[in-house]
Amino acid sequence: MPLLFLLVYAGWFLSEILLNRLMRSSAADQPNADKHSLGLIWATLLGANGLAVYLAEHSRWPVGPQRLVPELGLALIVLGVALRLLVIRSLGRFFTVDVTIREGHQLKTDGFYAYLRHPSYAASLLSFVGFGLSLNNWPALLLVTAATLAAFSYRIWVEEAVLTRQFGTAYTDYQKRTKRLIPAVY
Repeated sequence: MPLLFLLVYAGWFLSEILLNRLMRSSAADQPNADKHSLGLIWATLLGANGLAVYLAEHSRWPVGPQRLVPELGLALIVLGVALRLLVIRSLGRFFTVDVTIREGHQLKTDGFYAYLRHPSYAASLLSFVGFGLSLNNWPALLLVTAATLAAFSYRIWVEEAVLTRQFGTAYTDYQKRTKRLIPAVY
């Protein structure tokens, strides 16, 4: 595997490890709202990525040209990480890697959130699709995409229940005018 691929994968993984360590809820936040969704996401995605690498190494169903598709995949990983970090920055102190409500939490509906209810997950999904493309293998791409969508769908269900309890009709009205994860689709 070329060094560039390893560097991009390592940077992406390290960014998630750092977020996981630095952006957790505190004792002052609402406890037990996460319903183990963070652990499920990590387990699902690490397992799916590992299996995707195995599939890519042991089967030959390329998505497209050998140089173009993997490099496009790397570009999507980098774009996804950059967008995710911008979304996290825009949410500010209300962002945590586990589902919680912070003291003084306010519903954010502007910026990225004017278009999607979960733009951080959308950006992360973009990185996972990029990873699947970087392997240039249809089964790997489909596995990573399906696993990511499944894990994020559970997390979104947990998160939206918490947000609905916290913000009531303000959140349900917001749900009516925005998509969850994929612009104009879902």
